[in-house]
Amino acid sequence: MTKYAVSREGTTLVTLHEGSDTTARDEATEEVTATLEELTAEGTITDWELDDADVYEPPAGPFDPYTITVSFAVTVTVEADDAERATEIGANAIDDALEEAGVESVSYTTSPAASAA
Repeated sequence: MTKYAVSREGTTLVTLHEGSDTTARDEATEEVTATLEELTAEGTITDWELDDADVYEPPAGPFDPYTITVSFAVTVTVEADDAERATEIGANAIDDALEEAGVESVSYTTSPAASAA
């Protein structure tokens, strides 16, 4: 068995009540950062990066929430006989980790990619 690093990029939607576009983006980034740091501390993922946060949907009224799109990349380390199997195992591990951490509305922007670790 060989160790592989499997990575994937995607976006998640974060809905929250904030005072402005800037504070909403900052709060959404902090929320996703805290989640990914927790997953790293648990050893569920081995690396992560946040790329950007944009307003997906501004409030329609004075008390409506912002919906923010946060772009991310995550990496897990898996053991497998070959890169194809590692890609499959890693993609499932990423899906499971994000789901269990409560990261919602995940859309992947790249296919999973495996490289020997």
